[in-house]
Amino acid sequence: MSDLSSSASTLAVVPTKQATLLQCMLAGAMAGTAVDTALFPLDTLKTRLQSKAGFAASGGFRGVYSGLTSAVIGSAPGASMFFVTYEGLKKTLTTVLPDPQHAPMVHMMSASGGEIAACFVRVPTEVIKQRMQTKQFTTTSAAFKSVIHNEGILGFYRGYFSTVAREIPFTCIQFPLYEYMKKSYAFATHRQVVDPWEAAICGSIAGGIAAAITTPLDVIKTRLMLSQRHPVGAGGAPSNAYYSGIISTFKRILAEEGPRALFSGVGPRVMWISIGGSIFLGVYEKVKVIASRDN
Repeated sequence: MSDLSSSASTLAVVPTKQATLLQCMLAGAMAGTAVDTALFPLDTLKTRLQSKAGFAASGGFRGVYSGLTSAVIGSAPGASMFFVTYEGLKKTLTTVLPDPQHAPMVHMMSASGGEIAACFVRVPTEVIKQRMQTKQFTTTSAAFKSVIHNEGILGFYRGYFSTVAREIPFTCIQFPLYEYMKKSYAFATHRQVVDPWEAAICGSIAGGIAAAITTPLDVIKTRLMLSQRHPVGAGGAPSNAYYSGIISTFKRILAEEGPRALFSGVGPRVMWISIGGSIFLGVYEKVKVIASRDN
């Protein structure tokens, strides 16, 4: 490891001023809600491109705010859960693994734990949101009742493991890269921390790279969430064909549609997460700065 990398990692795990978990929760909630509302149309286009039914049949460019209510309901608690877990694990693991060379491992483990916890909150609202985005249902209440009636409570967790399987690699790429870029820039400019707008740029770049690499996992997650064992779509129309299991869904997409289908929606996904990464992490860092000043 170079001197630059070593110094940057030291700054990453030994900040001069730590925000409390409550402040992290507030920052995460504000950032998550800001991203989900501002960039929801891009998320809708991405979901429709990944749908088995196809972009046009899933709604095309019409009604790009379908499912927004469900997304807003889940964004604040999901983001809060992630950052509380992430910051708590990072603090704990730093005491267990204080060597600066372990910083990337600390960030990856902390981010993975944060995503596993956040998915318990995020996945149920994601199921409702994506089914509305693809016009399977026209109201949140109709989608909710259908899941309860046809699939039971576990229906709200369709795609949980595929979501975790997507989020862990994503965060293992994004957050170590984000922390490294942020601390490396601070080191290069002879500062201990970067400004929120600089953190936003780091978050945008890191998020875009991670988004492109993990798009196939996102496609698999979308197919699983959209499929219903007992399909009842809007107006009685049948929904997408049923998918079950991460590996079987991967094999089926390859066999029926070819490798290119695994990168469906990569453009909107990279754009959405690049912009979202700048907003999310920029707002998050700004709120932490404001909260720390109040201490």
